[in-house]
Amino acid sequence: MAMTIHCDIVSAEQEIFSGLVEVVIATGALGDLGIYYGHAPLLTSLIPGPVRLRVEGEEEEQVYYVSGGYLEVQPGVVSILADTALRAGDVDEAAALEAQKEAEQALANQSADFDYTRAATQLAEAAAQLRTLQQIRKKLGQ
Repeated sequence: MAMTIHCDIVSAEQEIFSGLVEVVIATGALGDLGIYYGHAPLLTSLIPGPVRLRVEGEEEEQVYYVSGGYLEVQPGVVSILADTALRAGDVDEAAALEAQKEAEQALANQSADFDYTRAATQLAEAAAQLRTLQQIRKKLGQ
């Protein structure tokens, strides 16, 4: 039996996941993190992208998309708090592609009332959603 840690993924709207996992893999501000049972306490910010969970007793990883937020590790518990968190299968690829296209156009056609930070953030979030979908397809061999 593998050593497990309790994981909660919570968005502003709802709790997305709660259960025992063998590993949590997320993208922190300084790079990818792998959290296993016995990990040292930690608090870090997350950038938009996938969160992968290897759930106890399951062969396949579960993949979620978070728009950023925070990951906290305490003895026996990993908490992920995000503004937006979705099961990766719930990400709308067409909407993500459209958002990416619009953000790229906004960056290319800057006007006087242009908000660079907002456009760059939208582009990063759309790219992260698409990257999450690509990881799922790669895992499933599609």
